[in-house]
Amino acid sequence: MNEIDVRIVRLDPMRVACVNGFGAQPELQAWEKIIAFARSNGIDLKTCRFFGYNNPSPAPGSPNYGYDQWITVDSGVQPAGEVTVQTFEGGLYAVTRCRLSEITAAWQPLVTWREDSPYKQAHHQWLEEALTPDSFISGESDMDAAVFDIYLPIAA
Repeated sequence: MNEIDVRIVRLDPMRVACVNGFGAQPELQAWEKIIAFARSNGIDLKTCRFFGYNNPSPAPGSPNYGYDQWITVDSGVQPAGEVTVQTFEGGLYAVTRCRLSEITAAWQPLVTWREDSPYKQAHHQWLEEALTPDSFISGESDMDAAVFDIYLPIAA
């Protein structure tokens, strides 16, 4: 079995703006929508965190699925159009780092790690955090250069 570098992280509650993309490449749709929202609201993209997750998850036989993209926002930001604003309650996570091009394959070893660990499955939101969002912000996504932390919900 390959070794996986896992750290335990507690995410604090955070206020996020959220938008959904749906189709064969919903992540790019959601990114474009959330960046447009941030720019139209004067949000400094360099100070935000970017999280996302499948919603709904891919279904067998269909190329289409959904993806929710979050951007952290302060109390002055209000929902607009299809962008909602919500409070994420946070939680305990097992976290590992990967390149975007490896993100799908990185989930299984993390789940296996949890199954072999003293931690239990938890039911808060699974998350993917873009650590190098500049290429998405500029509209020039580079799958080999983009780095993500993936967050698996755990309970002690």
